[in-house]
Amino acid sequence: MNGILFIVATPIGNLEDITLRALRVLKDVDVIAAEDTRHTRKLLTRYGISKRLISYWGAKEKVKAEAVIERLTEGENVALVTDSGTPGISDPGEVVIRRAIDEGIEVVAVPGPSAIIAALSISGITAREFVYPGFLPPKRGLRVKMLEELRLEHRTMVLYEAPHRLLDSLNDMYEVFGDRYCAVCHELTKMNEEVMRGRLSDLIEELQHRVIAGEYVLVVEGKTAEGISAEDAVAEVRGLMRKGMRRKEAARKIAQQYGLSQKRLYDESLGKGGTDET
Repeated sequence: MNGILFIVATPIGNLEDITLRALRVLKDVDVIAAEDTRHTRKLLTRYGISKRLISYWGAKEKVKAEAVIERLTEGENVALVTDSGTPGISDPGEVVIRRAIDEGIEVVAVPGPSAIIAALSISGITAREFVYPGFLPPKRGLRVKMLEELRLEHRTMVLYEAPHRLLDSLNDMYEVFGDRYCAVCHELTKMNEEVMRGRLSDLIEELQHRVIAGEYVLVVEGKTAEGISAEDAVAEVRGLMRKGMRRKEAARKIAQQYGLSQKRLYDESLGKGGTDET
């Protein structure tokens, strides 16, 4: 009989943020598969947990994943953890989780701390709808391309960024998005946690005079109806159509979102680049 794979979220900074359930699972499983055993051992020591540790991530992640699967098929229960946050969410773990599912092994979530949710909750920007594109590409050309794809996104956006690229990325956002409202969240839940809120231009100006180090989460407001051009609105209609939505439904959705004429959007979407489908 197969064991159970527990996907355990661990603190993103403050070790007190771990849940009671997570502690129980870490104590009860047969083995803990960690991104970095040295990092995880610090957490276990903090709570007096002594457990076998194996590493599942590295240059040969697929090979190491098989070692985890082998333990599960032998009936051992395994807790999968990363250095911080939830395995598989912009962190290692996806390979192991996918393999376990393919093998018919039960996979159980043990939720907990999340930098995405923490940043949204203190950003001051609406979290009713949001998207999480993850990390921006390190190369400027690819980064700008990704931002261009997000330019018409009306939902709040949450992104991760490395300290050495922070200013470059904020400048690229300013160039592509315009002077949007943004929250720059630094070292969430840690001793030196800080949140800077304001227009991109103001944040760029302030950060130019600071030492930039640590982990950053950016929360950026989506495109608002104010000042939207007819061209951009039609582009959104066509974007929804490319995702499979019918023209009439897409025109209605965008018209309601921005308070525009549905008929005008429908008619203009039939122009260059459109199709005859309804």
